[in-house]
Amino acid sequence: MANNVPLKKAAIVVTLAFLATAGATSTTGAQSLMSVPLTGQRVRPIEPETLFHTLFDDFVDEHDGTTYVQTGDIPAMWLRDSSSQTVPYIRFQQDFPVLCLLFTGVIERNALNVLVDPYANAFMSNYHVWERKWEVDSLGWTVGTLYIYWHATGNAKVFTPTVHRALRQIVDTYRCEQLHPTCSRYRYPYHVYTDDRYNPNTNLIWGAFRPSDDAVQYRFNIPQNALAAVALREIAEIARDAYHDVNLANEAASMSAQIQVGIERYGLVWSTAHKRWMYVYETDGYDRYNFMDDANIPNLTALPAMSWCSSYDWTYLSTRAFTLSKNNPWYFTGTYAAGLGSPHTPYDFVWPLGIIARALTATSTSEVAESITTLAETDSKDGLIHESFYPNGYWRFTRSDFGWANAIFAELLFRTVAGFPVTSFVGDDATMTPFERMTPTPTLVNEYAQIENTGTILNSLSLLLSQRSALH
Repeated sequence: MANNVPLKKAAIVVTLAFLATAGATSTTGAQSLMSVPLTGQRVRPIEPETLFHTLFDDFVDEHDGTTYVQTGDIPAMWLRDSSSQTVPYIRFQQDFPVLCLLFTGVIERNALNVLVDPYANAFMSNYHVWERKWEVDSLGWTVGTLYIYWHATGNAKVFTPTVHRALRQIVDTYRCEQLHPTCSRYRYPYHVYTDDRYNPNTNLIWGAFRPSDDAVQYRFNIPQNALAAVALREIAEIARDAYHDVNLANEAASMSAQIQVGIERYGLVWSTAHKRWMYVYETDGYDRYNFMDDANIPNLTALPAMSWCSSYDWTYLSTRAFTLSKNNPWYFTGTYAAGLGSPHTPYDFVWPLGIIARALTATSTSEVAESITTLAETDSKDGLIHESFYPNGYWRFTRSDFGWANAIFAELLFRTVAGFPVTSFVGDDATMTPFERMTPTPTLVNEYAQIENTGTILNSLSLLLSQRSALH
């Protein structure tokens, strides 16, 4: 269903005018419920305020003007998680300018984190390293948040000297890990098993850990390299247009192109077992591949959501048919759910992140509705999303409050029941590999229901901001 953008913008203006004149920003009063069509037997409604849970519970204003973002129930700030927790809410800054300092604070904070240690994946509130697992995608997420914020708001004040230095550090680190045998000094202090035979001439970025924080099996993780290639394109544009740093722009663009060639050369394989060309999860750059997908993003299933390709790309569709099937050793099914799992949790547990990635890359309303229903029927009593759960008994789960999952579930609903545009890691006029346009996420309700849901969401955010202001 196509989005009626002018109609929606007019509705937002009317809604905001109503909030301003009717006193809707008071801290009392019942909130409306969203219209969310579900295919199952969900009894409890999806409360709109839960969509902003991570924004109001996990974001902390710091004395240095930055914003610290913990990942839900773990008191640490992951580069990846904090970026993913921020992106869904950037779209609201235009209507609620008070959010500006919160978002620019996240960007500045992660730039400082990168400058503390570009190999660390998580930090504490005092800028000390929480965990030093080199994960290729961590640096890319920080760039993606900056890029999305810039394109959504046009606020060039975010381009501080600190951010500039961080972008340079990211490019230098990626380059060093392309040349790992001769350049890198990275060592992780604990013994982990990884097959260390690899081709040093792939142009791919050498990695140590997956997005799940588990050790890689083979050194070149393809989804992580894809996200890095996208991030380097973003750096090239930012360096050129915002900082007028031609050298940095050229280096980033060149490296992105090299990684793209490396993925097409070493990350695409003809599977004799499945009779199709498909992306592999990991490779050593020689002749060994890991045919699997992990629920943690970036993964193969989420390639279109990372702006790597279209959801209609034929190689992606072949890959997706594998990742979302029992041929994938980390795909599990049960009475209450089916989806991607991870070696990071019990063997047969399903991750909501994987279910959300499936929905964000779906091309049919039925697949989106089925995914949202599963998420709605297996969440907590407070409407929060778990890290993982047992598909034959969703009351067995890991982590009661997973900020990353809560945020991208909100992103999914913002798109599908309120009709907000897709958040893209490429510019409006840009193309993705292999030069395809962004695929819209199917909406589940008509334009008028989208307008009503938009009003409900904006009203909920207005109330929560009012409450936050009253507390401060």
